[in-house]
Amino acid sequence: MMTAGADTPSVYHARPLYNERVQALRTPAAVLFDLDDTLFDHAHAARAALTRVHAMHDCFASGPFDAFEEAHVRCLEALHQRVLAGAMGIDEARLRRFRQLFANAGVDASDDHVAYTASTYRAAYLEARRPIEGARDLLAALKPRVRIGVVSNNILEEQRAKVRLCGFDPYIDALVVSEEAGFTKPDPRIFEVALGRLGCEARDAVMIGDSWAADVEGARAAGVRAIWFNRTGRPVPDADGAGADVDVIDRLTPVDDVLRILDPALRCA
Repeated sequence: MMTAGADTPSVYHARPLYNERVQALRTPAAVLFDLDDTLFDHAHAARAALTRVHAMHDCFASGPFDAFEEAHVRCLEALHQRVLAGAMGIDEARLRRFRQLFANAGVDASDDHVAYTASTYRAAYLEARRPIEGARDLLAALKPRVRIGVVSNNILEEQRAKVRLCGFDPYIDALVVSEEAGFTKPDPRIFEVALGRLGCEARDAVMIGDSWAADVEGARAAGVRAIWFNRTGRPVPDADGAGADVDVIDRLTPVDDVLRILDPALRCA
């Protein structure tokens, strides 16, 4: 187990990482990444946008921001499942989300009021978009070594725009988004689509993502080694079970240290 210094990504495990396990791991031929909150800082953009909306209406600003943010996340997650299922467009979901937040605050908002609020949120979100620290450098370092894929649950054009904005295009060999793939994580079939496009076997791939359920469990169901990207220090799920040997990192910098985590040959050097 690596010892983390001030500038070294923390690497921890639900149980000690024994040398024999490291030796059993394979040098990857492909690395798969989640996009939102793994390479792209969705949490930052969403919080910046929600902060603006919270301040612009007294019915929101009169209550604590944290509670407003929690209510927003609940609405977003519920409606996003309908978007992923093709039952609702992303713009309609955004309108419904803010209509629900107004209703939660006891306000019967007009259609124009809801639309203005939703468009304000969207504009602020777009302004605040940025990559996760170290993401572009990590992709650049990996590009000469492996094939790189992104596997994401979302709308294809939305994710393409994030990739372009963050400057990830030159490094990504396959962008697989649930809307066009026809499957959503944790369904192992979306990982199989990505592996097929990369020309890689599951045993020769690694998946890095922030969602334990979607990224870690989904990848493992597809036979892909998983690394959990846990920036917020959440407890490791399933610590005594099948997830006990999953590597966990809390940042993407320094790049050399992340490369050692990805490649057992470098880790043992």
